[in-house]
Amino acid sequence: MEHEITRKDMLKWLDEKDPEKLSGLYREAYACKLRYAGPKVYFRGLIEISNVCAKNCYYCGIRRDNRDLSRFSMTEEEILEATKTVYDLGYGSIVLQSGECQDDAYTAFIEQTIRKIKSRTSQKIGITLSLGEQTAETYERWFRAGAHRYLLRIETSDPSLYEKLHPGDHSFEVRRDCLRALRRTGYQVGTGVMIGLPFQTHENLVSDLLFFQEEDVDMIGMGPYLPHAGTPLSWPDGNYDPADHFRLGLVMISLARLLLRDVNIAAATALQTLDATGREKGIAAGANIIMPNSTPTAYRKLYQLYDNKPCREENARQCRSCLEKRICGAGDEVGYGEWGDSPHFLKRHGDLRGAFPKNRQP
Repeated sequence: MEHEITRKDMLKWLDEKDPEKLSGLYREAYACKLRYAGPKVYFRGLIEISNVCAKNCYYCGIRRDNRDLSRFSMTEEEILEATKTVYDLGYGSIVLQSGECQDDAYTAFIEQTIRKIKSRTSQKIGITLSLGEQTAETYERWFRAGAHRYLLRIETSDPSLYEKLHPGDHSFEVRRDCLRALRRTGYQVGTGVMIGLPFQTHENLVSDLLFFQEEDVDMIGMGPYLPHAGTPLSWPDGNYDPADHFRLGLVMISLARLLLRDVNIAAATALQTLDATGREKGIAAGANIIMPNSTPTAYRKLYQLYDNKPCREENARQCRSCLEKRICGAGDEVGYGEWGDSPHFLKRHGDLRGAFPKNRQP
């Protein structure tokens, strides 16, 4: 029988180490997913279009001050070709992700690229953006061009912890206000946090989950914190426990599902870094979204937010085949050709697929 999960419940589960009890939590969250989000897992073809970033976050491998990284930016035609590959593989959506840039040329480039993607797929492919903090005007331009989902991870809902992760010119309030601007614009809004950060407590993680609820988000994209050798942030004295970070990652997925019920939740690639079947275990713990890497292989090794990122050599078709076997083998169905929009969002706004081109295309 379902019940409202409390802060006390969530703290208890974050402390829980017993494998049998945790399996019970994962089963409950999976049943909740089936009831509120359905039995399908939706693939979003992830295209990492640029590792150029104006931000200097202490945890990120593509931070501005990482001088050991060769920078790249895909051309419009390269992005369109990668999108065609995703479309031909039967994925219903893509995710365009890059480092954070706010200049006029970048804004116009993204807008034009979105319009061409929609045109070349006859409006059939859904577009999620993960392009960081922007002005409300920029969000509106990209929305009207044809994007309809936006993922902007808050990384932590605690302002004091946020300060420890970022230089002084970064602002928790600005990032939170961007989430609210996205909501006002009409996007399906996604956010998420890193799990297992230095200085982070289980109380912080519970507050993160409640932040998702208070902000009424439609999508969750979160995963274990994984260190990068080229960043200032690391665990004190190297005291990093991969197995426990993986456990916390699964528990947070389950708790998010039980608390929020009908949102979309991604099984992050970071889970697979810590466990070869990590994403499948994320699905079994309550997630319903996977983002197979569809970036051209020549660029993948240059988009390393953390060390040891998996799937750097597989092409998009190989990734699809591997994931399909794993997902279907676990008893789930892949929602090919479907946008897989957030049920939480659709409760408020209805099905977007029929109305999208008429209402948002020029």
